Amino acid sequence: MRRYRQGWPLVMLVVAGIAGCATTPPSSFYTLVPLPAPKGGQSSPLAQSPAIGVGPISFPAFLDRDQVVSRSGDGALKVDELHRWAGSLEDDFRRVLGENLTHLLGTSRVLLYSGELRYPVDLRVAVDVLSFEGTAQGEAVLKVRWTLLEPDADRALLAREGSYSAAAESQDPAAMVEAMSRTLGAFSRDLAEAIRAQQRPKPQPHRSHDPR
Repeated sequence: MRRYRQGWPLVMLVVAGIAGCATTPPSSFYTLVPLPAPKGGQSSPLAQSPAIGVGPISFPAFLDRDQVVSRSGDGALKVDELHRWAGSLEDDFRRVLGENLTHLLGTSRVLLYSGELRYPVDLRVAVDVLSFEGTAQGEAVLKVRWTLLEPDADRALLAREGSYSAAAESQDPAAMVEAMSRTLGAFSRDLAEAIRAQQRPKPQPHRSHDPR
């Protein structure tokens, strides 16, 4: 019994050491950041501003997770258990894209939806995200295929595919998320310009006058 009592503190010390080594570091959580709102900018009056329906937005299955995903090589993915999205990356992408378009188009009528649209709009935007993650070279990459549609979605007005990249300022995961936000901002600008082009009045064909 004496030996048992003498050895007990040592056993407790070893167990405590193992428990301390096994402690998992706390997770960090991230969100994408929208473009800054224009200073002194005002949304257009509802009667004048276009109504834009954004959706559906589809994401690849490998990004449908809480953890931040990056590419560690050709065809290889790294899932970081300690760095996570504060919600869903797909929902965050949709939210920030909507905010960006609101700022860039000067309209408060940007409607986000994933199913049936029950509000009249002037244009609809469908987005297919092909990839949206960091790379082993320290860059954030966004690849998207998108389509501008008539309000009833019966006819496509414009269909494009684009690739955007931005270098992260450091190896810190927060810097990579910030770079991802910049790629989404660049895509938002291209999309807003395409929407504005569709909203501009079409030039009228020139008609010659018959002098007779």
